[in-house]
Amino acid sequence: MAPCIDFVFMAFGLLLLLIAVTTSRPITRPKVFDVRSYGAKGDGKMDNTNAFTNAWKDACRWNGPSKMYIPLGTFYLGGVTFVGPCDGKISFVIDGTLLAPPNNDDIKKEIWINFRYINYLTVFGDGTLDGQGKKSWSLIDCQKDNNCPKLAINMGFDFVKNSSMNGITSLNSKAGHFNFLSVDHFSITRVNIIAPSNSPNTDGIKIALSSNMQISNTHISTGDDCIAMLSGNTNFDIYNVKCGPGHGISIGSLGKNKDEKNVNGLMVRNSVFTGTTNGIRIKTWESSASTIRIINLVYENLQMINVENPIGIDQKYCPYPPCSNMGDSHIQIRNVTLKNIWGTSKNKVAVKFQCSKTFPCKDVQLIDINLTHHGVDGPASALCENVDGSATGKMVPPHCLS
Repeated sequence: MAPCIDFVFMAFGLLLLLIAVTTSRPITRPKVFDVRSYGAKGDGKMDNTNAFTNAWKDACRWNGPSKMYIPLGTFYLGGVTFVGPCDGKISFVIDGTLLAPPNNDDIKKEIWINFRYINYLTVFGDGTLDGQGKKSWSLIDCQKDNNCPKLAINMGFDFVKNSSMNGITSLNSKAGHFNFLSVDHFSITRVNIIAPSNSPNTDGIKIALSSNMQISNTHISTGDDCIAMLSGNTNFDIYNVKCGPGHGISIGSLGKNKDEKNVNGLMVRNSVFTGTTNGIRIKTWESSASTIRIINLVYENLQMINVENPIGIDQKYCPYPPCSNMGDSHIQIRNVTLKNIWGTSKNKVAVKFQCSKTFPCKDVQLIDINLTHHGVDGPASALCENVDGSATGKMVPPHCLS
């Protein structure tokens, strides 16, 4: 009996030793690179570009997890590019306010704050990117001037993978707020994007040639598209987004350039559009230069509150007249599901499908649509041109699919 008891005590002792060893292992905490240690001042006046650049270089070279930290305060910052690859996982933590030069020419870059060629980047905090765009908005009118100046985007991500952005606010960008190019496996959550409804070209989130992205629990209030999906995007999940004011969530415009790529796999769900000019929109140029496909789209559980054009496919897109008789779009739109979309339409035509005669829209499914219009011109209606599909469930307005 005694040997058995000894064995039990021995086993128990080994277990305690194992627990002690396991719990005593050091936790690898990120090394903090505070921008103040590099001479940065949060007084809203001093240019902190060099301090930020030097802090990034050291954080990026650190052989282990690192954190570049911007504390409370207002840090004036010129145009800056943070380049990888880095030697470890890196966080860019914003608790203060980053203040852009009010004069666009002082930024000297197309993107004010740009991250490039980085893997495992996390941008987060309770801070704000203040683009100070008001002075620049009055200088631009691209509808009248095709050579209008390019204003700086607040923040961009190019060739960034396995990364995320969480919690920050982008305010009054000169042009778009966030730009994504060739990004893979990136999540955006709890981000606030704010600009007046009359601020030109201030797209909230613009994305091209990217894949496997998730956008959630985000509020976008701006003067252009809340989210703009451009060429070459695949596998996107967008949910719990509040859009308005703004121009809605758009695919396009596409078809203007020859080298464009397909758009494949987009889900937009559980979101609210308030006072926007569009809800969900697909737009392709007339007489398009490229022949690509926009396929496998799902729009589900979306509320429209006083939206001018809740549901629209526009394959006659041409924002700069004259536009008549330019020819058909050569972009194929196929396999689009619109399910449980309800609310109020500011215009009588609440559902508008103007598809290409040469490449008609195919496999468009409407399921439980309830969009009402209370104007003196009568109840809501639908318009269909060159579109094939089906409709089931409640259908307000009555569908016009063939």
